[in-house]
Amino acid sequence: MPTTKQPSDPARELAAWFAGRLPDGWFTDAPVVTCDRDEILVVGTLPEPEGVAGPGAEAADADTRAVACAARIEGFREDTRARRMQVAAEAEYRFGRKVAWGARCGDTEAVFTQLSVPVMTRLRMSERRVLDTLVDAGVARSRSDALAWCVRLVREHEGEWIDQLREALVHVERVRADGPTP
Repeated sequence: MPTTKQPSDPARELAAWFAGRLPDGWFTDAPVVTCDRDEILVVGTLPEPEGVAGPGAEAADADTRAVACAARIEGFREDTRARRMQVAAEAEYRFGRKVAWGARCGDTEAVFTQLSVPVMTRLRMSERRVLDTLVDAGVARSRSDALAWCVRLVREHEGEWIDQLREALVHVERVRADGPTP
């Protein structure tokens, strides 16, 4: 394996590695590569199918396009399975994280092979009561589902704030990488 200088930004390194490793023509542009401590998620954009607009109202055309885009994503998933597994195995060995895949086509996006990682937390009674209320109301099947629901809700409604925190953390990591080594 050739030796290369490691970029100080792990997300950039991942994006660069996948850009160099994925076959040309899979996606219309470079895939979006995100990661956390456990997993790398690679989501690429597929070309929209042509000639799917059928006769009828705009709503029918939108529905028809959505069906065609979902079929395009499913086709990509099936047609590239063996190759994606090979690339994922190489990435998992190199980066020590599992790889999940996804595709976007038009307004449709699907993520497949994604991890569901248990997270331990300590909650006080008032916090547990919130989760239990969600379970009792039928919003969630369990406390675990209720907590996941709460996290999704925060992500949707406070997304810009969360994004700002992530950007700040990237800056902190760069400063740490440029600092003295112990």
